[in-house]
Amino acid sequence: MAFFKPLNTPITDWRGRSVWLVGASSGIGLACAQALHAAGAKVCVSARQATLLHDFVAAHPGSIALPLDVTDATAMKTAAQQLHAQQGLDVVVYCAGYYQAQRADAFDLADMQKHWLVNYDGALLLLDAVLPLMLPQQHGHLSFISSVAGYRGLPQSLAYGPTKAALTNLSEALFMDLQDIGIGVSVVNPGFVATPLTAQNTFEMPALLTPDQAAQHMLQGWREGVFEIHFPKRFTRWLQLLRVLPYRWYFPLVRRATRM
Repeated sequence: MAFFKPLNTPITDWRGRSVWLVGASSGIGLACAQALHAAGAKVCVSARQATLLHDFVAAHPGSIALPLDVTDATAMKTAAQQLHAQQGLDVVVYCAGYYQAQRADAFDLADMQKHWLVNYDGALLLLDAVLPLMLPQQHGHLSFISSVAGYRGLPQSLAYGPTKAALTNLSEALFMDLQDIGIGVSVVNPGFVATPLTAQNTFEMPALLTPDQAAQHMLQGWREGVFEIHFPKRFTRWLQLLRVLPYRWYFPLVRRATRM
């Protein structure tokens, strides 16, 4: 028996549910799309790389591809309206992400702004497109893939971390606003997952997971109805502990752990 009531309505049966994954041409988004299709969901995948999306559709009968750039507001709205008219909108997952390591001694304004455009502004454009469609139906679920890098400031995360912190905060505010309306909200905070984004890292990545493992953690989190889906817990729980430490302890511990 659970000690706490789930914050979201648990999603235990995906059969027939319409799921739109934005940013699903590779990595966690792609693996999640594959897992949801296998679970019986009506999957729609979006990203810039149309060829990869059409490859997904060819391998997963019944799925839909709607290519788009997450920074294009018109394309986002058009895709949302098309999908809503065709099969409805039950679950929407924002998977798009951009990452380049950056430190203050190599500050790159253009790259900083690109992080915001993809990691955060794209999520806002998605909300602008789907909220007018989901609010009247008073049911559904919104999920955003953030990162444990958004918990607190980390070395080499000058550009990436703040966007994920903002995305997590956005998810928290959305949950407060939408819970009584019947729309669930969750935020996904993975640790290290072997994706094209993390492939550029030159440092050791503890508790590294495959995208397929990450997808299964996400489905488990939706099944349990939690707000924050974080994994692997043997790694993320340590980072959650660091989040509550005073700065006089936090900074030395992180410097020692990362050797930066």
